[in-house]
Amino acid sequence: MVEKMAERKRESEPGETLYDQSYRIINEAARAREQGRIIIKGREIDFQQSRQALLKFLIHQNDWKSVATPYWSIFINRIKVHSGKHVHQGGLALYVLAGKGYTVVDGVRYDWEEDDLILLPIKPGGVEHQHFNAEPDKPSEWIAFIFNPMQEAAAHRMEQKEDHPDWVKIK
Repeated sequence: MVEKMAERKRESEPGETLYDQSYRIINEAARAREQGRIIIKGREIDFQQSRQALLKFLIHQNDWKSVATPYWSIFINRIKVHSGKHVHQGGLALYVLAGKGYTVVDGVRYDWEEDDLILLPIKPGGVEHQHFNAEPDKPSEWIAFIFNPMQEAAAHRMEQKEDHPDWVKIK
């Protein structure tokens, strides 16, 4: 049997009970949130091509220590033709900022356009999905809102099924 060992980031202060330690950690986190960034300047962030999509990460896991609301992943997906295809647990919201397109979820097509909300369901084994732009002359864009603690509680995993057509593997 394999045992997992919990790693503590900071040892207790002398004479500190677990309650006192929890109290301290909660208050330290609250102070960090109060001092975290409140405005994220999207114009200062570039899109980055990934195997799944052309993405602009407004908040990424790497940012959680510096923002007022950690544990969120928020990014914009720009779709020229189509995204890659992947499977994950679902449970996220995608708000369409511009354009028209459709998303294929577990083989079923769902059409969307600007100002629509796409909800990927939480399903055992995850949901396979891919996003398509319906207007070849202009890209469509949506923004994703993912609350990561919920994802972790649902044993979130990702499996890439097809890469984005513009993806070039980094060597």
